[in-house]
Amino acid sequence: MSEAQTLGQQVRGRLTAQAPLAPLVWFKSGGAAERLFEPADVADLQAFLAALDPATPVMALGLGSNLIIRDGGVPGVVVRLGKPFAKVSQVDAVTLECGGGASGILVSSSARDAGIGGIEFLRSIPGTVGGFVRMNGGAYGREVRDILVEATVVLRSGELVTLTNADLGYTYRHSDLPAGAIVVSAIFRGHPAEPAAVQAEMDRIAAAREASQPLRSKTGGSTFKNPLPKKAWEVIDAAGCRGLTIGEAQVSEKHCNFLLNLGTARSADIEALGEEVRARVRAHSGTELEWEIQRVGIYADHAKQGSVGVSA
Repeated sequence: MSEAQTLGQQVRGRLTAQAPLAPLVWFKSGGAAERLFEPADVADLQAFLAALDPATPVMALGLGSNLIIRDGGVPGVVVRLGKPFAKVSQVDAVTLECGGGASGILVSSSARDAGIGGIEFLRSIPGTVGGFVRMNGGAYGREVRDILVEATVVLRSGELVTLTNADLGYTYRHSDLPAGAIVVSAIFRGHPAEPAAVQAEMDRIAAAREASQPLRSKTGGSTFKNPLPKKAWEVIDAAGCRGLTIGEAQVSEKHCNFLLNLGTARSADIEALGEEVRARVRAHSGTELEWEIQRVGIYADHAKQGSVGVSA
């Protein structure tokens, strides 16, 4: 009997019980997923969600770059879109259809090869199309709402729907994508550009990131949303938080809107450090920092008590 059958689900993809998530996220910390589902294709995902108890929480996982998995793990189901969802194809002279599991590097490189400009900024975001669409991902003056035409989404019920840019109600690092919905593809539109010019812009972005961000560390990317018109790193630095540590979690000395796992930090330490930064910034300047990193799952002590809550 397969593991999927043992778990009471008939699937063509891979369904794993108590799957460790730390290896799948950039911080390399946190607990296990109660169930991890890697669907074979869209129809497999639809059937799985349709058959799943409606009370079971569902969460999508991309590259795990902007995420803290709490030490007690994630109850319910974590859906991870693999290679079947990582394809990019050209629709017309300025438009790409991108799978929900396609990385920013793949999308921007495909745009370059097709002579499409305006999508270069995705080169700088360590994530996948699904996450970009959900969070209105952005960098270097551009956001997903500037390029998205529409997204194809599997709702928590298993229904497949198409949502336009307007349907998603985009604001800064936020969308109105329904809870439990999984983005399986998106249509991005740019403008005509010479491939060499697109490559030059991608190179400029890559060099800027390398110079300013701790890319070779165990990190989660930008921790807090910019408290516009200010920059998050500026108010963090002004509050004296650069290099601050709790256990083996540290505020990066290179870019203080990044938190680092220096070795074997627990997710609890990383999240506590973020809350300490928020408290110090609030006390120093009155600025209320909002988390950009998603924090999901349950705390270790709650897991011991049998709690099944999920918060973010």
